[in-house]
Amino acid sequence: MLLDFEKPIAELEAKLEQMKHLAFDSDAQVRDSISVLEKKIQHLKKETFENLTGWQRVQLSRHPDRPYTLDYVYGLTSDFIELHGDRTVRDDPAMVGGFGTIDGQTYMLIGQQKGRNTKQRQFRNFGMANPEGYRKALRLMKLAEKFNKPIVTFIDTPGAFPGLEAEERGQGEAIARNLQEMFTLKVPVICIVIGEGASGGALGIAIGDRVLMLENSWYSVISPENCSTILWRSWDFKEQAAELLKLTAKDMQSLRLIDGIIKEPLGGAHTDTKSMIAEVRKAILSCTDELKKIKPEKRIEQRIEKFGSMGVVSEKS
Repeated sequence: MLLDFEKPIAELEAKLEQMKHLAFDSDAQVRDSISVLEKKIQHLKKETFENLTGWQRVQLSRHPDRPYTLDYVYGLTSDFIELHGDRTVRDDPAMVGGFGTIDGQTYMLIGQQKGRNTKQRQFRNFGMANPEGYRKALRLMKLAEKFNKPIVTFIDTPGAFPGLEAEERGQGEAIARNLQEMFTLKVPVICIVIGEGASGGALGIAIGDRVLMLENSWYSVISPENCSTILWRSWDFKEQAAELLKLTAKDMQSLRLIDGIIKEPLGGAHTDTKSMIAEVRKAILSCTDELKKIKPEKRIEQRIEKFGSMGVVSEKS
């Protein structure tokens, strides 16, 4: 899939391939032209992806080839054991979780999972969890706390499922309970926004000691399209909405709503999944080493203080 802002790069890359094909029977001048074009493409890529708008980053976060939660889980571990069910209603495939080992340390890995094709997307409900998904996540977090294992959550959802049946089963209460309980978990909690981080559906597994975002992910109370619909009664203003919402990783860090940004390969996480997983691994291990040195009571105190100070404004007279 080619995004609109990637088309000029793709055109140059196609031209480069043609030139390389001709170079076998050509002189040094053609080979020099190839070298110049390669440098031009690299420069254009760097310039393009370093100056993306908010809406362009939203588009990248939704790229169908972008790694999802289970891609990271299976890339980070070789012994992942998925656990199912909320012990009340059913198992929610939109929320996955289980134990896995990263560099000798066992973690509880939890996250929203989207699908690659139509059948998978329907099965995973497009990554939109029902109440039982959030209750399953909380059950697994409590299990991790019981066995003193750090927790890593991967956030990638357009929001919690807004259906009538989800509301009937207590969607709001389930998310609110997660927020309350996550504040007081005694084990280290690391939260990573890997794609879309929309509304309470994202926040329901995002209360942690360290909250990180991938470079081309977004995190906001509402999606640009829905924001545009509310303010302008049309989806046509989604690009303006994306800018006004300040939803990019850079915006979130400047507002002190997250603790760090994980850099993506040039072109996005989907262009080099292996490299992206390696960066996520480094970030997880670094945060774990840092958090393990802090006593549980102090971690909880810092966690509450961090989130409690968000949105607080003081005025000087």
